[in-house]
Amino acid sequence: MAEYSEAQNDSAVRKTLEKAYKRLQQEQQIKELMHQLLDSNAYERLMNIRVSNKQLYMQLANIILSLAQSEQIAGKLTETQLVSILNKLTTKKESKIEFKHK
Repeated sequence: MAEYSEAQNDSAVRKTLEKAYKRLQQEQQIKELMHQLLDSNAYERLMNIRVSNKQLYMQLANIILSLAQSEQIAGKLTETQLVSILNKLTTKKESKIEFKHK
C-alpha cells in the first residue's frame, strides 16, 4: 500500500515539474520574441513590467505578438510606442455621476 501511495506522489511531482518546465520554456520563447520585436529601452521597460505586474506583462506581450503577426509593426517597437500601448491598456474610464433635480 505504501508503495502505491509513493508511486502516486512521484507521478504527481513529475507532472508538476513537467508543467513548470513547459511554462518556463514558453516564457523563454516570449522573451526571445520580445527581444526581437522591441528596441533595447522598450525591452528593458517590458521586463520591468514583468517583474512588477505579470498579468499586465502577458497582456502587452500578447498585443505585441498579434501586432507583429498582422504585420502592423515596421521594424522594432520603440519605448514611446510601448508606453502608448501601455497607456491604452491601463487607462480607465472615469465614471460620471449625474444628479437629476426635480
